[in-house]
Amino acid sequence: MSAQLLTQLDGALAAAERYAEEVRAGLAGALSKSGRLDPVLLEANQFAAHGYAWVATTVAALKELRDWCRRLEAAGQLGEIERLIAGAGFGEYLAQLQGGIAMSQGEVVRPPDLGAEGAAARLAANGSVRALLAQGNTLDARIAIAVAAADGRFGVQGLADETLEMVREPFRRIATETAEPFHRWHLKDELIPLELIGRLAELGVFGMTVPEEYGGAGLGKLAMVVVTEELSRGALGIGSLATRSEIAAELIRLGGTEEQKQKWLPKIASGEILPTAVFTEPDTGSDLGALKTRAVRDGDVYRVTGNKTWITHAARADVMTLLARTDPNSKDWRGLSMFIVEKPRGTAEDPFPVPGMRGGEIPVLGYRGMKEYEIGFDDFRVPADALLGGTEGQGFKQLMATFESARIQTAARAVGVAQNALELAIAYATSRKQFGKPIAQFPRVFGKIAAMAVETMAARQLTFAAARAKDSGRRCDIEAGMAKLLAARVAWANADLAVQIHGGNGYAMEFPISRVLVDARILNIFEGAAEIQAQVIARGLLSGERN
Repeated sequence: MSAQLLTQLDGALAAAERYAEEVRAGLAGALSKSGRLDPVLLEANQFAAHGYAWVATTVAALKELRDWCRRLEAAGQLGEIERLIAGAGFGEYLAQLQGGIAMSQGEVVRPPDLGAEGAAARLAANGSVRALLAQGNTLDARIAIAVAAADGRFGVQGLADETLEMVREPFRRIATETAEPFHRWHLKDELIPLELIGRLAELGVFGMTVPEEYGGAGLGKLAMVVVTEELSRGALGIGSLATRSEIAAELIRLGGTEEQKQKWLPKIASGEILPTAVFTEPDTGSDLGALKTRAVRDGDVYRVTGNKTWITHAARADVMTLLARTDPNSKDWRGLSMFIVEKPRGTAEDPFPVPGMRGGEIPVLGYRGMKEYEIGFDDFRVPADALLGGTEGQGFKQLMATFESARIQTAARAVGVAQNALELAIAYATSRKQFGKPIAQFPRVFGKIAAMAVETMAARQLTFAAARAKDSGRRCDIEAGMAKLLAARVAWANADLAVQIHGGNGYAMEFPISRVLVDARILNIFEGAAEIQAQVIARGLLSGERN
């Protein structure tokens, strides 16, 4: 049976890849002038271009599901549940390629939107595609997947690395232990206790990818993904604690001077200091080239003036990675510089106890535990040696070098949230009885659980693939964007489905799924909104840069 399934997966994947290539070639031709992708045409046809990004992402997810099965088969681990998950995933995603992919709740891209009616017909005619559409996502398959999930069997992840499994275990325990108290902290909108941060620091979460020579564990992005997923399964806030440390450490490792590396990396890795990322400004969003905050050199200091917003964990942080404009004559990214700036920890009464810096909290629906802030700088003095790398005008390039890791890490957070929603849905559906039996036995309920389990595995494997690509040292902006794009959608879908399974109780704040819902919503926005991810993917593939 495994051999037959793998043959079908191979055949269907090849057909799906041909379909995606036909869509790409057609759009690339229509959106190009003189052999180059035209930005005006790309913007005018944004729906189709982003639709193609979703096609490419869906096909990439199919590839990773197929590769996951191949790895499990080689290791003798391809069991019934794994085969069912792969078959259901192919059945569902192949149907979406032909019938329409939801880019959001109100935006479905269909083959006619892509000028791909003929290509879709050829995809539908493929024998392997027809077989998986008929036999993959069936009622019996959904029942078996839901029953297995209710028993705690979600499919072998296929890491094939005992070290990663050992790394995962203590963080899984912490996530399980802190899930209940975190919900109380969420309801009270309290900061994550420093005691918990200390426990995580002792386990090395803040220095996981920092090289050993600078006090870190020297592990790769795949290890970071495994740990982040586990912690986010407990709560998004816990899984996000190391995000700013990851960004700061990567900025310094890739762009800092040796003196800056020696000064900052050991402290970040040990958790002795907590960084915060000070990039975003009001009215700029993802348009970082339009930043207005100025840093003017004055002897041995820079004087910083401007406003920043959506700064996570800002009051409690000890150091800021601050992006500012050092060339007043520049109008784009080329005049930006990055600074590594010390600051004292603040309190609730005085969050920013330093001259030239003020700010206040931004109340938010979810993603609590660290708090969000807006910050104003007025002649804030920064030592000249805080300039990252010692050269002005490199800030945007330095930040861009971290985007791949940040988006892969965010994809891992999304997978953890998706898994959390799935487990909460199962716990409720198996204990809640209606009409004389657990609601998990009703088709509309177990069907939701099966769909959640299948898509979580697809998003997980796509995220693993992006991490492996990053660990290999090759460019992976598209892979990272695809992982975040899909995983964020899956997290939101799972959370929404889990609330529906809870019924009215899902809307009650006392139930943890209410927190998971508002946490899941942010994943489609931060670290580059879904539209930005689609733009990155579409531009990269349609331009021919990554083909």
